[in-house]
Amino acid sequence: MSSLTEPVPCQPRPAQPRGLLGIAELDRAEIEQILDRAKSFQPLQNQSFKRVDTLRGKLVVNLFFEASTRTRISFEIAAKRLGADAVSISAAGSSVSKGESLVDTLNTLAAMRPDAIVMRHAASGAPHFLQRHLPIPIVNAGDGTHEHPTQALLDARTILDYKQHLDGLRIAIIGDIAHSRVARSNIHLLGKFGVDLVLCGPAPLLPRELRGMAPGITLTPDMSEAIRNADVIMMLRVQLERQHEAAFPASEYFRFYGLRLEHTSLAKRGAIVMHPGPINRGREIASEVADSQSSVILNQVENGVAVRMAVLERILK
Repeated sequence: MSSLTEPVPCQPRPAQPRGLLGIAELDRAEIEQILDRAKSFQPLQNQSFKRVDTLRGKLVVNLFFEASTRTRISFEIAAKRLGADAVSISAAGSSVSKGESLVDTLNTLAAMRPDAIVMRHAASGAPHFLQRHLPIPIVNAGDGTHEHPTQALLDARTILDYKQHLDGLRIAIIGDIAHSRVARSNIHLLGKFGVDLVLCGPAPLLPRELRGMAPGITLTPDMSEAIRNADVIMMLRVQLERQHEAAFPASEYFRFYGLRLEHTSLAKRGAIVMHPGPINRGREIASEVADSQSSVILNQVENGVAVRMAVLERILK
């Protein structure tokens, strides 16, 4: 794939369209507005998602240069629930596989006049680069190790479904922190709500510079210490595809950083267990925990649709 710094044929516009590139750019009030709107889209018990037509006539293109199941499908469902048309394109099914540059691919899509582009890319900053040059709102569906804003929003929505508020909660994020865009977006979001945030993982996967990303962050390689008195335990996938060399022996990872039932007894009563997926049973989390009553992993998946409905409505209505 060609460099992101190659010349771009179209000229930047003075006023940029309103997309969603990251949580860092949002203030607390904007986050609360999205979360409140997402709550109105949540289906009632034993009912399906509401279908509304607020975006009838709009076209949303999902452009995924990395594999995805949950994010891609939930964006597609979200657009259709709002009455918009949705087209999903993978890199393998696009002209990128024939050697076309990223810029040319996006300019081609822009010429087809979509109303928004949802984009996932392996390069950190790719959506930001394109937003500067394309007159179309771009939603970041994950860029490299940088951010995954809608995942952090759906995580917050899920927490609020079980806890009265975010302020003052003790939340432990455990796993491959170094390569996790989910962790970074959650740090940005939770840091705006006064959360007591504990980051935990093997030392090579626990960058010390993350301590300065938000107030109230503690770093520890000790899993028991991280979980003790936690209101929320958020596990992360080990992202082997982003590691140039194994930072921790795979055979030993579960022994030291896999979530087991005995760990959950250290957390507060009523603590919830989260995971952005896909989960690797027996590596990051034991099956008996993933399937337990404290697990809200499937609730996260369900909230992905409601949150992405709120985001698409926000940028297109």
